[in-house]
Amino acid sequence: MAYNNATLSLENEEVIFIKPSKATPTTILSPSTIDNDPENDFFTQSLHVYRSPNHISQNTITPKLEPAKVMKEALSKALFYYYPLAGKLVRHADGKLRMKCTSEGVPFLEATCNRSLSSLDYLDANDIEIAKHFGINLPLQDESGNRYPLVFKVTKFICGGFILAVGVYHCVCDGTGVSQFLRAVAELASGKTEPSVKPVWERERLMGTITTNPLHNPIHSAYAAVSPFLPATDFSHECSKVHSESIARAKMSLMKQSGNNKGFTTFEILSAYIWRARARALKLSYDGKTVLNTIVGVGPQLLDPLPNGYYGNTIVDAYVMITVRELIEGPFLEVVKLVRESIKAALNNDYIRHSIDSIETPKAVKYSCESGAITMVTDWRHLGLLEKVNFGWKEPVNTMPVPCDMSASIGLCSILAPSNLDPSMKGGVRVYVPLPSAAMPTFKEEIKVLSTCLGF
Repeated sequence: MAYNNATLSLENEEVIFIKPSKATPTTILSPSTIDNDPENDFFTQSLHVYRSPNHISQNTITPKLEPAKVMKEALSKALFYYYPLAGKLVRHADGKLRMKCTSEGVPFLEATCNRSLSSLDYLDANDIEIAKHFGINLPLQDESGNRYPLVFKVTKFICGGFILAVGVYHCVCDGTGVSQFLRAVAELASGKTEPSVKPVWERERLMGTITTNPLHNPIHSAYAAVSPFLPATDFSHECSKVHSESIARAKMSLMKQSGNNKGFTTFEILSAYIWRARARALKLSYDGKTVLNTIVGVGPQLLDPLPNGYYGNTIVDAYVMITVRELIEGPFLEVVKLVRESIKAALNNDYIRHSIDSIETPKAVKYSCESGAITMVTDWRHLGLLEKVNFGWKEPVNTMPVPCDMSASIGLCSILAPSNLDPSMKGGVRVYVPLPSAAMPTFKEEIKVLSTCLGF
């Protein structure tokens, strides 16, 4: 669907600060080693699209209530439990981040849009330029440079629906932690007196110590593949749809080739496919090295289990490194096997602890995706954002990431659940990929090939 940006206008109100509903401790908390990983020190935001109350029955919140009003009240109640999020992120003298719990509050912005959500296809039409209008567009720090760990924005549409934008620094919590927090806000909005899962800080459980044998990002700039499209100033961010039939055919094809009746997971197959498709789209130099970095959640794998309610980062990186020639010309089955093996290794408790110690150890070389040689893939499908975040208007019909900087995170790709409004996509996924605009057409063609399994 094509949109006319000229007819879209937003009217923003003044930013207010939502404070905890009751008094909370004034203290300074230390994040974990994973939280303090420089690679996690960035602002991330997501959009959550809710239809008008006219589409639901009358047995929930009275439709006359304003979404922003409901959200502010519930957020205030939730911040009593999640009080660190109402404070500030400060940089300590040792270079590490601290959470200064001050109860100053979460910046909250209300906006109104002159369009209906249906006219924007509920942001399911692959137009990131439109979607970013509804993201966070206010200062992320105070006059002293201390950062707000959490920011909320609610945009109401003429149809009565709304979009909730949630911005959070990744060094505070990962997607699982954000989902836990949003479920708590939703429960309090629906009338519960307290969240069903109480938050637990206890970041000391994932503290590391300096090691003499650290794990390092396995690629060196001298050997990294390069792309003729990078560096660039013109970028595209798109969500491509992959139907369940295409995924099923890919699984069947690879299972037959491998002779393994267990088969491969959707994440393993799509991570490998995105990696290869992106390498082709970027025209990476064949003899250079390329790395696939899958983001793996490891909380349940720890021998010393984390307490229920822990909402800090519980992710580690799994790596595969081969030449671009091996990636593009070699059997796709072998690439998928490498992905599986790397993820399996990352789920080992010794690897997890070694990874945490490695983060604590100073690095001689900084991690960089600028050459295009590194592809990172993360999975949003199991966060529960489309099933469990009901503020009284039923669950959102769509949720998606939005880039804060259209040129940032050029290597970070996401696998998303489909919109709830598209029955044809049941069991399918959306693949969110940023690329230089000149490379995007080739990537989209690669996604089309996926539906035929000819690439296997």
